[in-house]
Amino acid sequence: MRKLWIERSVKPKYLPVMEWLNYHHLLYFWTVAREGGLAAASARLRLAPPTLSGQIRALEEALGEKLFARSGRRLVPTEMGQVVLGYADEIFSLGRELLDTVKGRPTGRPARLAVGVADVLPKLIVRQLLEPTLHLSVPVRLVCHEDKPERLLVELARHALDVILADAPLGVGSPVRAFNHLLGECGVSFFAEPRLASAHRRRFPRSLDGAPVLLPAEHTTLRRSLEHWFERIEVRPRVVGEFDDSALLKAFGQSGLGLFPSPAAIEDSIRSQYRVEVVGRVPEVRAHFYAVSVERRLKHPAVVAISDAARAKLFA
Repeated sequence: MRKLWIERSVKPKYLPVMEWLNYHHLLYFWTVAREGGLAAASARLRLAPPTLSGQIRALEEALGEKLFARSGRRLVPTEMGQVVLGYADEIFSLGRELLDTVKGRPTGRPARLAVGVADVLPKLIVRQLLEPTLHLSVPVRLVCHEDKPERLLVELARHALDVILADAPLGVGSPVRAFNHLLGECGVSFFAEPRLASAHRRRFPRSLDGAPVLLPAEHTTLRRSLEHWFERIEVRPRVVGEFDDSALLKAFGQSGLGLFPSPAAIEDSIRSQYRVEVVGRVPEVRAHFYAVSVERRLKHPAVVAISDAARAKLFA
């Protein structure tokens, strides 16, 4: 058994009301419980049995509970001792995994990937971007947080997130030091329920003039690109709805309330999920997708998998 060295807990003077656990004492208790007695534990820890016994009594006094009972020549944990033993198992297991992680050895635990998702991103794009992380040889536990990009950047800066998925690169004047990694880009397609699609498909994009449309909110990159395109081709759609949530926009489009745009990379998924048809395609309006990280070069295996799959498949 490898020794696990734990520094003695020191109670800071400025936190007088906080209870502190002596991890030396917990280690001694854990070893005696695993070895079944003082003699075997003393040999493993290289401590005299009276010293070991005194340390365990100190732990019992600190916890206010009896942790061992005698059964013949063996010491067996009491009911509360079993509870403490369960916690000790987890604490020392995590300690070993901490050492393995720092030294780059495999731990057997799922790797954790905390992803910040900009709230303007289409959910279908996000799902396809993240799906490769769940098929790696090493298990990954995916944790997703959706929010405004500026709030996600704060979390990225304090390392609460591993990466942010966004529709725009981090601005030059951002107070957060991070790096933009382009995952891919694609054109934009307009969709509508079958009857509405049939009525506007023939003269597209001129048919958009005066047509009811559902658009992303004004602060989004895609909305600004579309507005510039409308001006360039001199069409003025009738905006009947604006949405922060792309899934809600599509749900309204599915009901026939208007034509709506979405990245062409997920065209097939939109058609099948929302039972709508393509009205027309706009390759000159580009939707871009970025991974934003504090690393100049992506290192997290799951983030690398996202980048590789996006470039090789989704936006190929």
